[in-house]
Amino acid sequence: MMKQKLFLFSGALSLLFIVFAASCKPEPQPPDVKGDLEDIPYDPQPYELQIPQGFPPMDIPADNPMTVEGIELGRFLFYDSLLSLDYTVSCASCHLQAGGFTDNKPVSNGVMGLQGTRSAMAVMNVGFVTAGLFWDGRAATLEDQALQPVENPVEMANTWEVVEERLRQHPDYPAMFRKAFGISDSKEITRDLVVKAIAQFERTMITANSKFDRKFLYNDPTVEFTDSEYRGFEMFFDFPGSALPDAQCFHCHNAPLFGNNDFFNNGIEEVSTLNDFPDLGRGEVSGKTFDNGKFRAPTLRNLVFTAPYMHDGRFATLEEVIDQYSDHIHFADNLDENLSYPLNLSESQKQDLLNFLYTLTDSSIILDERFSNPF
Repeated sequence: MMKQKLFLFSGALSLLFIVFAASCKPEPQPPDVKGDLEDIPYDPQPYELQIPQGFPPMDIPADNPMTVEGIELGRFLFYDSLLSLDYTVSCASCHLQAGGFTDNKPVSNGVMGLQGTRSAMAVMNVGFVTAGLFWDGRAATLEDQALQPVENPVEMANTWEVVEERLRQHPDYPAMFRKAFGISDSKEITRDLVVKAIAQFERTMITANSKFDRKFLYNDPTVEFTDSEYRGFEMFFDFPGSALPDAQCFHCHNAPLFGNNDFFNNGIEEVSTLNDFPDLGRGEVSGKTFDNGKFRAPTLRNLVFTAPYMHDGRFATLEEVIDQYSDHIHFADNLDENLSYPLNLSESQKQDLLNFLYTLTDSSIILDERFSNPF
């Protein structure tokens, strides 16, 4: 009887040992899963921007270096209406190459014809902007700016989750993202990579081949200004020693970019108090009452292509703009100090100023195939 008990006990110990030993064996590892894009070569070619003579350096984010593949992907995404809810609106819908990368409307339209409240800003030389994008400066970088229209209810009215899934399922885009950013799998396509590609493309939109550039930046001896253009030049820059009036332009639109990294109340709105502006502009972003009614000073380059003018597109022509600054400035507590008195330009002086502004025209950018629709 004792032997039988010892046998049973020994058997139980053996079984317990077997179970314990089995439990100590390493778990079987799943086979390596290969991403669906890994067979596509990843060899991005660095792209070196050609910064025009006299221009400031462009700040390129360390986490988004320029590559040929990234720029090409950004060009396709810029023109693709896939980003919008109903496949009708792309970035290029509001930034037409023929319009100097504006849409030539007082305010822009989004999906289903929904109307915004501001005019589309030109994106030429936008890579040189360092103090916030949009009229109110609410986006710190081009990447931040590109994030916003997709989910804006009166622009693309989509969600980034939908856009990401569309791109992952697309027959061409996964390979393009692989070549641009080295992702291993289509599932790695994200909004962050989308906006990085678009920002790369937009940073290449450099314009610096106007009559003004050839004359003053490149010192081309074959380029001459007319007498009227020279007079406009002197008024625009308040040229030292000139007997002509100061048109007060260069304070907000200085060369070579002819824009500014700051925000101004330029006196186009008649209000009783700083809280009465129909669009608070920079004040809505900063929360400061003194910023109400202030907007970014946009570039004046290629104005002949970018009508209408101002943040709400209220002026159809450059003649109206010059008349406004000359004779119809509205006072407010935060009016830019350079506009605090009427300019009272004569009609001939207005024409001279207009003729100078025409010298800022670079027609090559609206014909350049590098910026055209790739579809």
